[in-house]
Amino acid sequence: MRGARAGSSPLQNRVTPLGGLVATPDRGLVYGNRGCMHDSGGRIRRRWGCTRWIACQLQFRGWRRSPLLQPGRFTELFFLDEATAFAAGHRPCALCRRADYNRFTAIWSELHPGQRGADAIDAQLHGERVRPGSGERRLHEAPFSELPDGAFVLHDGQPHLVYRMGLLSWTTGGYVACSRRPAGGSAMVITPPSLLAVLGTGWTSLVPLLHPSAR
Repeated sequence: MRGARAGSSPLQNRVTPLGGLVATPDRGLVYGNRGCMHDSGGRIRRRWGCTRWIACQLQFRGWRRSPLLQPGRFTELFFLDEATAFAAGHRPCALCRRADYNRFTAIWSELHPGQRGADAIDAQLHGERVRPGSGERRLHEAPFSELPDGAFVLHDGQPHLVYRMGLLSWTTGGYVACSRRPAGGSAMVITPPSLLAVLGTGWTSLVPLLHPSAR
């Protein structure tokens, strides 16, 4: 899967940590979708087409869709890495990432007793990532000292990755401009609370959690 049609301008299908879509020639390491978001001409018309937002392997069983953004089909999305996908509010796909999905749902059941299955997970996440009625992106506060690696925060008005003792500025091509994580105080967190809790368990997966530039 690729982020643009061959010989054409980049498609508006790269996802930012805040869940927005931008056009860029940079290729991400994680693939996914949230239903059909484009019209018959391939233009993005809505922020989501369903509440099932998933993150997938970039390659699976040799499947390849060409061209991308076909009329009436789901909108193919690309993420820098899984930390970006989590921040945007996507969870592992149950098909191409079955082992990850099984581990994710096991962790989820411990964090949310009584909630089982994809429908319950997707309903919880949709309520955490957008405000009812307005559809605006939801953020939440948490102490800097409690944030796990892989979390995203809004710092100086821009998405930053929390990694070790630093905050790394996100770009479509990788992480840049490391600054020191504040020792105290609260952060405006982008990653939805339930996915932040999953990261806090030491989450690892089949797809890259962090782009190599983070290290």
